[in-house]
Amino acid sequence: MSIRVLLADDQAMVRAGFRMILESERDITVVAEAADGAKAIDATLRARPDVVLMDIQMPGEDGLQATRRITSSPGLTSRVVILTTFERDEYVFEALRSGASGFLLKNAPPEELVHAVRVVAAGDALLAPSVTRRIIERFTERPIKPQLDALLGSLTQREREVLVLLAAGKSNAELAAQLFVTEGTIKTHVSSLLSKLGLRDRVQAVVLAYESGLITPGA
Repeated sequence: MSIRVLLADDQAMVRAGFRMILESERDITVVAEAADGAKAIDATLRARPDVVLMDIQMPGEDGLQATRRITSSPGLTSRVVILTTFERDEYVFEALRSGASGFLLKNAPPEELVHAVRVVAAGDALLAPSVTRRIIERFTERPIKPQLDALLGSLTQREREVLVLLAAGKSNAELAAQLFVTEGTIKTHVSSLLSKLGLRDRVQAVVLAYESGLITPGA
């Protein structure tokens, strides 16, 4: 079945460019567009896309507010990818905590846009290495939250190992190879630790791993 995508960006030319790239793929269909956060929410509720490509800086209700509304809406399974230049965006970290499934840099090549849509539609999360580095840099400015120790205490030793490697950016295949288990086993561990920690996806697991001090910048 075709992956249904909604484009939310206040620049019509950006939306047109993304539409042209995505609709050149047989398995992707752009079902709606929106020029601001409020319209993105309405369009998401109406069109029920699989993936929302969300510009974080838009007039009125911005992408951050819209992301919170979309990811917290009961029964709505649309996943949000933040479109960003990052250097100008002050709320990208908060967007992750609000349920965004990843980032896409606006200057990324077309093939990365297509890859991002497919990865997130498949239920995984997407963090470009350059964005991950900047997120980690932000953690050096934030105090570690010891109250998260109790949450981590609910994990088995293997689940903690998986979380550490996951936070380092390892894919399921890389995790399986390093821990000498099958990818199916890794998926089970990831699902279990996300459930125990009350997290939506791998991106939020990375955030928690750094917030708790389980992982530290440069480790």
